[in-house]
Amino acid sequence: MRPRLPILESYELQGILGKEVRSATDENMGRIVDVVVDRSGQVRAAVIDFGGFLGVGSRKIAVDWNALSFPRPGDKAGRVTLEFTRDQLKAGPEFQDGKAVVVLGAQGKLEPFPFQ
Repeated sequence: MRPRLPILESYELQGILGKEVRSATDENMGRIVDVVVDRSGQVRAAVIDFGGFLGVGSRKIAVDWNALSFPRPGDKAGRVTLEFTRDQLKAGPEFQDGKAVVVLGAQGKLEPFPFQ
């Protein structure tokens, strides 16, 4: 007997990679370019490509997943918002592949996240 496979309706799903992120005051904060998960599969952070112009001078910043707000189903604007200001995000350490991840926490604090 085959296991039953779940069917996910398109209206229930939303891809987040490449989504624009806005601040609470509607400033452009960048785009989500990666997601950080822990060994148990729990999503811990989103990596935002912040600053720069046409990819030049931009930095990747890891922000706590709980600092993001996602649109409700049926929201036509579909905006992802971040509870930080541009200055708070700018002060965050740069995300680098293969190195310890420091996450800009939900209260604007830096939180080390062991990456292995």
